[in-house]
Amino acid sequence: MLNISDNNPVNIENAEVYKTIKVLNNRPHYKILNRIIIAVCIICFAGLFLPWTQNIRGTGAVTTLKPDQRPQTIHSAIGGRIEKWYVQEGDFVNKGDTIVFISEIKEEYFDPNLVENTKQQVDAKKMAKVSYDNKVEALENQMQSLNTELRLKLEQGRNKIRQAQLKIKSDSIDLIAVNTQLTIAQTQFDRAVTLNREGLKPLTDVEEKRLKLQEVQAKIITQENKMLAARNELINARVEINRIKAEYAEKIAKAGSDKYTAISSLYDTEAQVSKLENQYVNYSIRNGLYYIKAPQDGYINKALLSGIGETIKEGTSVVSIMPAGYDIAVETYVDPIDLPLIKKGSKIRVWFDGWPTIVFSGWPGISYGTFGGRVVAIENFISPNGKYRVLVSPDKDEQAWPEQLSIGAGAQTIALLDNVPVWYEIWRNLNGFPPNYYSTQTNKSASSKDNQKK
Repeated sequence: MLNISDNNPVNIENAEVYKTIKVLNNRPHYKILNRIIIAVCIICFAGLFLPWTQNIRGTGAVTTLKPDQRPQTIHSAIGGRIEKWYVQEGDFVNKGDTIVFISEIKEEYFDPNLVENTKQQVDAKKMAKVSYDNKVEALENQMQSLNTELRLKLEQGRNKIRQAQLKIKSDSIDLIAVNTQLTIAQTQFDRAVTLNREGLKPLTDVEEKRLKLQEVQAKIITQENKMLAARNELINARVEINRIKAEYAEKIAKAGSDKYTAISSLYDTEAQVSKLENQYVNYSIRNGLYYIKAPQDGYINKALLSGIGETIKEGTSVVSIMPAGYDIAVETYVDPIDLPLIKKGSKIRVWFDGWPTIVFSGWPGISYGTFGGRVVAIENFISPNGKYRVLVSPDKDEQAWPEQLSIGAGAQTIALLDNVPVWYEIWRNLNGFPPNYYSTQTNKSASSKDNQKK
């Protein structure tokens, strides 16, 4: 029955008379335990006010700083058949060293003298081009000669016209003179007839005057014929000029047509020469592609093809190569919520898989085995894993990264942020808040303003 009433009070003043009570009171380690618990509580409470460095955790792998220093595969630029390997996996190759030799599999390239034959075709077409050049030049000279000859012929025809005009003028003057003579002869004949009728002149004088009159009349007819002939010569000279113009226009047009035909053939030959030269260069380059060579110094990681006689297509991967010289870096991935807190140039602590490490994320100063780095690039597009990629290079102001690191080795990173009390960090994590967003320049400017106010 429970003792919850005041009617039956229990007297515990003499409880020490009991043996069990005496034994419990005489055990001192309970007092020590109580002191230890109190001390731990005090230490834990004091620890809540210790400084804690906020950070962003990330995971990634070792890579190279420059794209041309990363592992790559060497492809075949043309299709072919593997004939001979010159390297094996693990070999070191210099830039330009032959890795594998392939032979031709396309029938249009089977001719072993394909390059030389194409060169001969190019030379032949160039000679044809020279011939067309000479033909065009000859036709131009012919056209110049025809134009010169036309000019001389026209000048000759104009001279004939001038001569005919002068001859017509001369014949006209002669005709006028003959007409004058006819008038004089007619007057003399009439006078002789009159005097003969009067008996003053003999009949012989009259006959003599009649004969002279007839001679003058005959001269008029002759002179008129000469003048008509001169006019006909003028007309013929003008017709001759038109004929010369038509004749030489036809000759010049024919020479011009031949010239433009030759120019057209010349341009066509130049196009064929360019095409053949292109083929010649392509064939020459293709001959060099039968030997697949190393693009840079490095180590042969893995042969992606094997055997002799295997047929490959153009663009097929042949081997993978790791460059010998590279600048090491780490690519790490952070959550989208942490991306605004990372800036280019931010300090990062890095440690690598297989490297002895003791990490206190909130107290980086007492961590062991971590190395300093700085952010050199931040990817602005989210990766397939749902995080953002950040590229970190070694910090030149801190300890150098291990030389034993290999590309692809795992790495983990911590981005150092603001210093806050431990209790604040615990409270932030319990509430799911992100780390403090802060800017060094902003803090500096704020502190300078406070100093000015003071």
